[in-house]
Amino acid sequence: MNIKKAKKQIADTVRAYLEKDSYGRYVIPQHKQRPLFLMGPPGIGKTEIMAQTAAELGIGLLSYSMTHHTRQSALGLPIIKHKSFEGKEYDASEYTMSEIIAAIYDMMSLTGVKNGILFLDEINCVSETLTPIMLQFLQYKVFGGHKLPEGWVVVTAGNPPEYNSSVREFDIVTWDRLKRIDVDRKSVV
Repeated sequence: MNIKKAKKQIADTVRAYLEKDSYGRYVIPQHKQRPLFLMGPPGIGKTEIMAQTAAELGIGLLSYSMTHHTRQSALGLPIIKHKSFEGKEYDASEYTMSEIIAAIYDMMSLTGVKNGILFLDEINCVSETLTPIMLQFLQYKVFGGHKLPEGWVVVTAGNPPEYNSSVREFDIVTWDRLKRIDVDRKSVV
């Protein structure tokens, strides 16, 4: 697929995911939205497609390269909370807010824009410790105990294995959570 067609498909999907009914509810609830996965060689314009799409739709864009994230930045840092269970006192682990989710709230606060695209690049290069967390995020739009804000759509991207030795092949469970869009160099023009 060429860049122009890929951009149109992404824009159409984002519009559909942000559409609301007459009661102000999303027609496609966030938990039923399948994140897009844009696959193409480095330098083909995946990030630029996302920037143009967000600008044209008048929504925010927050972009992260997932190769630079760890389990802690995605989940948040562990903290100890004092709790009571069945009359007994305990210390239990909880997590601070995910760095990624917190950045979305910061952007909404700074810009006043409530809808946007969370663009997670190089998702097929995440570390083994981050893989189960990403799988949960793709399905439920949650990092740890913190949910992606309503009005935000997840789009991911990655490079084919021949361009990056860090690429991990997705299993069928991961592919089931994504809608793949392939862009190839021959069809760029």
